[in-house]
Amino acid sequence: MVKAAVVPETGAKLEIRDRPVPEPGPGQVLVRMLASGLCHTDVHLLRGDWPLRPRPSTVPGHEGVGVVEELGPGASLHRPGERVAISWLGSACGHCEHCVSGWENLCEDQCDTGCSADGTFAEYALTDDRYAVAVPEELSAVDAAALTCAGTAAFRAVKVSRLAAGELVAVFGVGGLGHLAIQYARMAGGRVVAVDVDDEKLDLARRVGADHLVDARFADPSVEIGLLGGAGVALALAPSAESLAQAYRSLRRGGRLVCVALPARGALTVPLFDAVTGGKTVTGSIGGTRRDTADVFALHAAGRTCVVAETRALEDVNTCLAELRAGEIPARVVLDLGASLWSL
Repeated sequence: MVKAAVVPETGAKLEIRDRPVPEPGPGQVLVRMLASGLCHTDVHLLRGDWPLRPRPSTVPGHEGVGVVEELGPGASLHRPGERVAISWLGSACGHCEHCVSGWENLCEDQCDTGCSADGTFAEYALTDDRYAVAVPEELSAVDAAALTCAGTAAFRAVKVSRLAAGELVAVFGVGGLGHLAIQYARMAGGRVVAVDVDDEKLDLARRVGADHLVDARFADPSVEIGLLGGAGVALALAPSAESLAQAYRSLRRGGRLVCVALPARGALTVPLFDAVTGGKTVTGSIGGTRRDTADVFALHAAGRTCVVAETRALEDVNTCLAELRAGEIPARVVLDLGASLWSL
C-alpha cells in the first residue's frame, strides 16, 4: 500500500489514504514520485470554482517528477530508472488540428492529470508513456516539478504574446508563474515591470530581474505603467478580476493582454472603442505542450533560470493549499515525496 492525497468531495479537505500501487495499463508507465508542485489550479479545482472539477476519490496534482518503475503493455518511449515529469496535459487525441499543429494543449479530447485522471499527490502515479517528459540529469526533482507547470505555463504565455525585443512587459502577479515569466520575458528581450501587492513578492521580482516594480496597494498600475510608455505585453497571472482589468488598462496602442490566471468569478469587460481604435488584443493561454516543457527544462539545465520553491511533506498538503489560497506562498511550494533521498 502507498499513500495518496484524495478528494473526498468538492470543497472538502484532502484526505491522506493508503491505496494499492496502481498497475500500468496499455501505453502507461508507473512512476515512483519524487516531488509534486502545488498550483493555484489545484485550489480552484478543489473548491469547485470552475465547471471543471475532479470526481470524489481522485488524486489531485499535475506537476510531478518521479522515476519510471514499470512499463505497461506497448509502452516503449521511457525506460525503468528514468526520471520523467507528469504535467496537466496527461494525454491528447494526437490527430486533431490542434494536436498536429503544435497546439496539443487546446485538444478537445485531452485527459487532464489530477482532474479527469489521478494525479501526482501520491507516492506512485500512472501516466501516458507518450506524454511523460524526460527530466535532464542537471535538474533537481524539486526544480523540475515547479517547472513542469509554472515554468511551462509562463513560457507558453510569453510565446503566445509575440513579445518583441525591447517591448515593455507587465507581469501582473509575482508568484510561482510570475517569477519565471519575468525571466522568460527578459530572455526574449523584454523590459519587465512587475506588479504585486506583497513586499516579499516584489522583492522576489527584483531579485529575478524585473526592471521596474509597482506596488498595486499604493498606486494604480495602469497609471504607473503608462508613465513608462504603456505595456506592449501584459501577462495576467494573478487570480484577481481587478488585476485582470488593470492589466488591460496598462496596454499601449497595439498591446497584447495574455490571460493565464482564472479568478473564480472573473470577468473582463473590454471597452470596444478603445480595443478597436487602439488595435489591442486579448487572448488566453492554457498550460503548454510537451515541447514547451522540454524547452523549459533545457533552459534551466543551461543555467538560464532560477526556481524559487520551498518543500513540504505530503501530510502538509491541506495547510499548503490554504497558504496558497491566502497568497502566503512567495513563489512555489513542492511536496517532497522522496526527492530529498534521491541522488542525481
